Amino acid sequence: MNKLNIADVTTYVEKNIGDFHSKRIEKLGGLKLKTVLKRKNPYLFKAKNILTAQDLIKAIVDAYISSSEEGIFGNWLEGLAIHVNSLVYGGRKSGIPGIDLEFNKLDERFIVSIKCWIGLGK
Repeated sequence: MNKLNIADVTTYVEKNIGDFHSKRIEKLGGLKLKTVLKRKNPYLFKAKNILTAQDLIKAIVDAYISSSEEGIFGNWLEGLAIHVNSLVYGGRKSGIPGIDLEFNKLDERFIVSIKCWIGLGK
């Protein structure tokens, strides 16, 4: 086990945070109103008192961005976790479907699936 140098983590974040923002913009660029409207319940918008096209578009885009960001950020955090593990334990991204990380520690093999959940607690 190696000692973690926080400067290495900072360097990784600085180098890779742009990917998170680029993917957010790319995802938004692929947004098609017709496709999104097929997946939305029109009665929900009426119940939420959304009466103008501007309010409708804002609600759709906000919801789309929010759900997209969660997935993109989760993937980014997974990459960070793998990087940190590689620095400390020499771990690597797994090639096994459904498995994210593999590393050895004290003569034991760890096979890890990383799940990122970002919630607001009380």
